[in-house]
Amino acid sequence: MSLRTQLRGTGVALITPFQNDFSIDYQALDVMIDHMINNGVEYIVSMGTTGEAPTISKEEKKKIVAHTLAKVAGRVPVVVGIGGNNTAETVQELKTFPLDEAVAVLSVSPYYSKPSQEGLFQHYKAVAAASPKPVILYNVPGRTGRNLSAETTIRLAKEVPHIAGIKDAAGDMLQSMQLLKNRPDDFLVCSGDDTLALPQLACGMDGLISVIANSMPRKFSDMVRLALAGKLREAKLLNDAMLETYELLFSENNPAGVKSFLFHLGLIRNVLRLPVTPLSEALHQKAKHLLEADPTLR
Repeated sequence: MSLRTQLRGTGVALITPFQNDFSIDYQALDVMIDHMINNGVEYIVSMGTTGEAPTISKEEKKKIVAHTLAKVAGRVPVVVGIGGNNTAETVQELKTFPLDEAVAVLSVSPYYSKPSQEGLFQHYKAVAAASPKPVILYNVPGRTGRNLSAETTIRLAKEVPHIAGIKDAAGDMLQSMQLLKNRPDDFLVCSGDDTLALPQLACGMDGLISVIANSMPRKFSDMVRLALAGKLREAKLLNDAMLETYELLFSENNPAGVKSFLFHLGLIRNVLRLPVTPLSEALHQKAKHLLEADPTLR
């Protein structure tokens, strides 16, 4: 089964719950995993940016991935985030992470170094050669400082075995349409931008890897399924109802917004690791009021 089939729909970039002492809250992680699956998301992404991967140690990451795979227990596919700006280190992590039960690796483009397009190509070629699982490229230039162009993406898709898809968070609709026009038939293209998901799905994307689905898994995944079924009018009605929530969730940083919502839902503690801080008190209370005013967001 191709990843385009296996990962069609909503993937959730799962948050990492913490105890008040900033240690991993595995009990809350179990609650979150069941909450996502029971509310209809198609797959789970462990150790993405929303999981606060930059502030989690390698040993903690391995434990979180192993715990997540055991808890999911095959109920939905699991994708594991492994990436960085040190190619050799990323290659080494791919050899040591518990990936047997994962379906793919999501690998962010190298950040800070701002490599050329050829540097990005060679980085991903090395990552794909080392990976025991298909690799999904993750293009998020707002965080990495360098865009992975449509041309380089298509070159990787056509020339490098094991490159199976892309999470497109470039925020560039023209580039998205170029990817969709020129991709190989079995190449997964999913959105990485919740606020652009509906128009990108209308253009032909296969789904998305979502932040917002952490806090609104049922409503958001329903919207995605409607869009994928061509029911764009119905999908737009759901999307319109969530617009105010989108703005709040991304108003300061990610995942402060979704963690605030999840705290008000009673699922986790509102704890993040520095340098990311919880949502400011005024916005934290606004999140509470939004949930109280619209029970369908729960």
